Amino acid sequence: MDTKQMISALVNSRQSIRAFTDQAISQDEIQEILELASRAPSGTNIQPWKVYVVQGNKKVEIQDAVKQAVIEVSENPELKGKYEAAFQYYPKQWFEPYLSRRRANGWGLYNLLDIQKHEKQKMHAHLLRNFEFFGAPVGVFFTAHENLHVSAKMAIAMFMQTFMLVAKAYGFDSCPQAAWNDYHEVILPLVGANPDEQLICGLALGYADPQHIINQYYTPRIAVQDFTVFLS
Repeated sequence: MDTKQMISALVNSRQSIRAFTDQAISQDEIQEILELASRAPSGTNIQPWKVYVVQGNKKVEIQDAVKQAVIEVSENPELKGKYEAAFQYYPKQWFEPYLSRRRANGWGLYNLLDIQKHEKQKMHAHLLRNFEFFGAPVGVFFTAHENLHVSAKMAIAMFMQTFMLVAKAYGFDSCPQAAWNDYHEVILPLVGANPDEQLICGLALGYADPQHIINQYYTPRIAVQDFTVFLS
């Protein structure tokens, strides 16, 4: 297999995994992945990323604290405003064609899990799986200084993509998770972050559970001609 084929296979095999085995990953392997991912581009080479890798008891502590907050809001909807991301990740009002793509993705997952529109308890149980890193043995949080604004978010997005592709080359699977962002005030003190750090995203890392049906979901992509204009 030549380099082009290898890269194509790597990119096409990466997907957001939502069910992991508990098989461990060594710290040495994670460090190697991070070293390679740090070659990701960043404007003027500011390298704004800060990374927190959580495993074992610390991971459980964070999961339990965030799930408690999620359940608190679920049982008391008036508290929704208590937990909000430090920046607006998604638009306040979805519009087409993005609304339809988002809905198709959600219901594609729910159909695999046999969750119907009226089954709120099943939906809530699936939501809580986010805050268990979908069973992955490793959780990763990416932060940056709050005053770096969009430049840091762009750089960390490229860092995360590089991280996920390198992880896949090592045989690991992943799932980027913006769901953690609303609970940054719970998470950041638990990882020892500085007050000026902003949580950009979370990520689950591990081995995909080949037996779980949800990992059969492979998201479609629109055709190149639908998002590209060639000019000459």
